[in-house]
Amino acid sequence: MCRHAAWLGAPRPLSSLIHEPGHGLLRQSHAPRLQRYGTVNADGFGMGWYDASRAEPVRYRRTVPIWADANLTDLARVARSGCLLAAVRSATAGMPIEESATAPFADGPWLLSHNGRVAREAVRELAEDAESSCDSAWLAAAVFTRRRAGDPLGEALVEVVTHAGVKDPDARLNLLACDGRSIAATAWGDTLFLHLGDHPRDGVLVASEPLDDRPGWQAVPDRTLVLASADGVRVQPL
Repeated sequence: MCRHAAWLGAPRPLSSLIHEPGHGLLRQSHAPRLQRYGTVNADGFGMGWYDASRAEPVRYRRTVPIWADANLTDLARVARSGCLLAAVRSATAGMPIEESATAPFADGPWLLSHNGRVAREAVRELAEDAESSCDSAWLAAAVFTRRRAGDPLGEALVEVVTHAGVKDPDARLNLLACDGRSIAATAWGDTLFLHLGDHPRDGVLVASEPLDDRPGWQAVPDRTLVLASADGVRVQPL
């Protein structure tokens, strides 16, 4: 459940993740091609981007289906950054449908989205508080707690995901996080894909499923960590 995507590279608009590609997040909200759990993502959407005038990222989150927001097309065309993250939501049964339960979650410069589900008791001990009572918010709070303690973003994701995976063997823990200069993602129980340019400076796309039919999309193996920065992309087992 849920679909998400991120970009790191030369500045581009959020529409490059949502409206412009043939299978962008707008299309994936109602007709995902590779989603293993659920059929539509109509329980809200969110996006985040970085602006040089702010120390923290800008977020826009709604609880309506992404196709129902009449203002989004124009906003996504002008919201431009070298680091973008967007998500559409299919809420886990029993979880609240509210903006505070909608990705991306944020803390300081960090943004995070979760594609999957996890028992809340599997992660509550890793964080003191969360923005919402939903499982994804507790995962985000756990990652942010470790990041504030000094863990690099990738290590924070690994620690939380491996802990939660032991506590809840049925968990699906695809996390996607960024800080304006780098992206970290995990594949754990659902699909994840990369699209790379010919050079690290050309940028990288990370997405639950390909945003278009161009050649070059690479499936990320399950139980894998992806780290992307201006220096390149690393893919390593968890």
